[in-house]
Amino acid sequence: MQASEIPAFVDEIIQAGCDICAVGHDAYVLGDVEEMVDAEIELQRIDEAYGDRDFLKLEIVAYLRSLGRYLDVGSTATHWIESQKPN
Repeated sequence: MQASEIPAFVDEIIQAGCDICAVGHDAYVLGDVEEMVDAEIELQRIDEAYGDRDFLKLEIVAYLRSLGRYLDVGSTATHWIESQKPN
């Protein structure tokens, strides 16, 4: 995977039904495990299409944070949508 593919990767993960979000400034999760069971085949396809992305973890996290899809460590929010600031 290349850094330029991060937006497409994130979009495909979301389209697969996973609620991807950053956790803090150095990690991200694909979403609820129960949701991912239904998307398992699609996630395998995405994983094969994009390949290794471990070295881009911080860039993926930064992109997710730029979209407002993040939870900060220690936050009382239970879902990333609660982290979004009102305009």
